Amino acid sequence: MSHVLRRIARRAPEVVGSPYAFLVAVAATVVWLAVGPFVGFSEGWVLWPATISSVGAFLLVLLLQYTQNRDTRAIQLKLDELIRGLGDARTKLVRLEHLSDDELAEIEREFVRLRELQRDQ
Repeated sequence: MSHVLRRIARRAPEVVGSPYAFLVAVAATVVWLAVGPFVGFSEGWVLWPATISSVGAFLLVLLLQYTQNRDTRAIQLKLDELIRGLGDARTKLVRLEHLSDDELAEIEREFVRLRELQRDQ
């Protein structure tokens, strides 16, 4: 089951972010607006799209968060491999994303000092 959900979560952003999805949304909006006069612009006519768009937006936020987390993890692993592969690199930077905010600030200050030293040379 987990494998199926993961495949759906990977494929869905491609589908939702495609030009065809945009065209479908525009077409649905045009049809919805065209139907309005025939139903007297009733309360139900207004509530259905509002409900569908709210639920859809909620699901898309969850989906986008999943894909962002996955992409970030993949990028971090690639960077870790690059750092590990450099002979003179500090391997303590490999798991940098797991350090505390104070530890990150200290390393940032160190890099600022290194940039200033390089600039002065």
